[in-house]
Amino acid sequence: MSLTTPRSAQAGSRAQKITVQTLRESKRLGRRLSTMTAYDFPTARIVDEAEIDLVLVGDSLGMAVLGYDDTLAVTLDDMIHHARAVRRGTHRAFMVVDMPFGSFHVSDKETVRNALRLVKDSGTEAVKIEGARLSRITAVLAAEIPVVGHLGLTPQSVHAMGGYKVQGRTHAAVEQLVEDALALEQAGVCALVLEGIPREVAARITACLEIPTIGIGAGPDCDGQILVFHDMFHLTFAPAAKFVRRFGDAAALFRDGIEAYRAAVTDGTFPADQESYHLPAAMRTQTNQVGEEASQRAADAQALAAAGAD
Repeated sequence: MSLTTPRSAQAGSRAQKITVQTLRESKRLGRRLSTMTAYDFPTARIVDEAEIDLVLVGDSLGMAVLGYDDTLAVTLDDMIHHARAVRRGTHRAFMVVDMPFGSFHVSDKETVRNALRLVKDSGTEAVKIEGARLSRITAVLAAEIPVVGHLGLTPQSVHAMGGYKVQGRTHAAVEQLVEDALALEQAGVCALVLEGIPREVAARITACLEIPTIGIGAGPDCDGQILVFHDMFHLTFAPAAKFVRRFGDAAALFRDGIEAYRAAVTDGTFPADQESYHLPAAMRTQTNQVGEEASQRAADAQALAAAGAD
């Protein structure tokens, strides 16, 4: 049993709800967007109450939460399961869910079907699609589902790229990224994630677009930044990537707490009397009397048995 309290839409911050229109307005006003991943209710609630602008239920959950080596094994059902929990903890932030590998690769029709399922079954406000897949994105937008684009180092293409490598390091690659970014904006995406590209390339793309860019390993010139929650708080059990800044050490906090709990259980100091439930006084007295009588009967029986043995 846990006494976690569900959060109503009215609880917590009274700050403005972030929407597609808010994202575009932030770009116009030059206000930077803070963005993080979340994969469960408590994390989403904390992130939302901290007034993070955009919460992404990323397929990075495959590595951060499920223990996979990459994101490719993550299924649509996995995304929906985690997104439902995040939805219950998110009220102010704009919520986006990744379309996982294989969910948008077959046809426009299947892509729309899967995007619709994400929206209907999880409550997300937008989906994110990796790569310059214009026909897929256009089809989803035609179904009135907002789309966030994603260019550069796209983790679902890890095998095609030969690993997690910085993209956009040649003139041709830079021009292709710029061309793809403009095409995605023209198609109607509401924001664009730029991952693992040189700072200068991200700055050029950001200057070309009217929609906000959100960087991860793309330098400080994007309109916003995103980090994976588990990377930020040392919960990945691996060396951090160059672009990751750790803002806390949750692993040490949890480990110390767990070790203290184990010690308290082992030495009998947990639970203490004040952490225990009690019977009413009158009933407690009666129960103690019954217990004493039972103990006496047991002692008498043992004595008789011992006498008989003699």
